[in-house]
Amino acid sequence: MALWAIRILFLGLCTGGGYAISQVRSEWLGHGAWFLIAGFGFGWLLIAIDEMLKGFSLRAFSATTFGLLLGTLVALLIDHSGLFGEPNDNSPHRLIVRLALFVGFGYIGMVLAMRSNKEDFSLIIPYIRFAPQNKPDNLLLLDTSAIVDGRIADLIEANFIEGLIVVPRFVLKELQQLADSNDPLKRARGRRGLDILNRIQRNTRNEVKIHDGDFTDEAAVDAKLVRLARNLRAKLYTNDSNLAKIAELQSVNCVNLHEIAKVLRTVLLPGELLNLRIVREGKDKGQGIGYLPDGTMVVVNNAQEAIGQQVQALVQSQLQTGAGVIVFADLKPPATT
Repeated sequence: MALWAIRILFLGLCTGGGYAISQVRSEWLGHGAWFLIAGFGFGWLLIAIDEMLKGFSLRAFSATTFGLLLGTLVALLIDHSGLFGEPNDNSPHRLIVRLALFVGFGYIGMVLAMRSNKEDFSLIIPYIRFAPQNKPDNLLLLDTSAIVDGRIADLIEANFIEGLIVVPRFVLKELQQLADSNDPLKRARGRRGLDILNRIQRNTRNEVKIHDGDFTDEAAVDAKLVRLARNLRAKLYTNDSNLAKIAELQSVNCVNLHEIAKVLRTVLLPGELLNLRIVREGKDKGQGIGYLPDGTMVVVNNAQEAIGQQVQALVQSQLQTGAGVIVFADLKPPATT
């Protein structure tokens, strides 16, 4: 609808321009209606050409232009080769041959360019790449929590995540403010985030871009992230559950790293043997608490006296809670000889 509004405005300008031309000279003053019709017809002609070129992309236009120039160059070389006579010969037969050369090779050049792909162009013009058609970039937008967490770097290095990593300038500024904070905990988080970001940049599989876009009308970083993800059509990676919910409400593609961790958590069946370290006593008498490498808490019966020791335990059951899974196990008695 907006396109047709522009076309109608353009048609009006062409019609008005035709009438204005009729006022330039006094001998044309009586023919204003004809000039109005001419301006209107010129505008409709350009709109018709625009409609015919609707499926003609910028890549097709550039390829056609390149093919035409290449065909013209070949025709010019053949014309000056002396094969069809002297180049300065302007006889009618020579002009017909010259016209056939330029029209023929220009057409062949345009057809070959339209049929070619980006690899053909890269052979002819090294270091110039054409972006694939209809293939959107896979943009991965990282927030502060995902960078500080560090697991995103592990996923990238393990080749689980592919795409262009986008780090907004305001997120980088937030990391720098944390790293310069007087609070030791915030300072440690900020420095860890900068270290993780440097680690991601050293990975050659994924390119990292610092995006300078900002939204001065938004004060909160979360609101800026959601708007930037929507504008770039990027996938937002975060550890903030509230930010993930806000992004979901606004139809922004968002990935919560905690949800990925839950999906990839080890599934333990009753009777499986675990090796773990008992770190503290449990709530009930005789229980000891240990943790698996993924952070899952294991409650081991009869392990209170083994605090600080590496033990083996047999899985009995699991309990799903809001905070995660709790595994209950029995201490395996030492082997007797």
